[in-house]
Amino acid sequence: MAIEFSIQPTPNPNAIKFDGSEKFLEGRLSARVGDDSDSPLAKALLSIDGVESIFGFENFITVNKTNDSDWNDLMPEIQKALEENA
Repeated sequence: MAIEFSIQPTPNPNAIKFDGSEKFLEGRLSARVGDDSDSPLAKALLSIDGVESIFGFENFITVNKTNDSDWNDLMPEIQKALEENA
């Protein structure tokens, strides 16, 4: 069964939290654009134009975007990356 994600706003307008229906990370995952990560999920998310950094732990991940990017443009790509790599 695929992991389902609920989207949670954060106090930061440039960050959105994705809560997984089950654990999908082993421990902590933290990376920024330009970092060298072994995680397929980190690579997929950070390759999206407009994503600046990610932070996750076990069953959630928070995605931070650049100031000039739009969540409406990013969300379909982020959701695809989560579906394919979580």
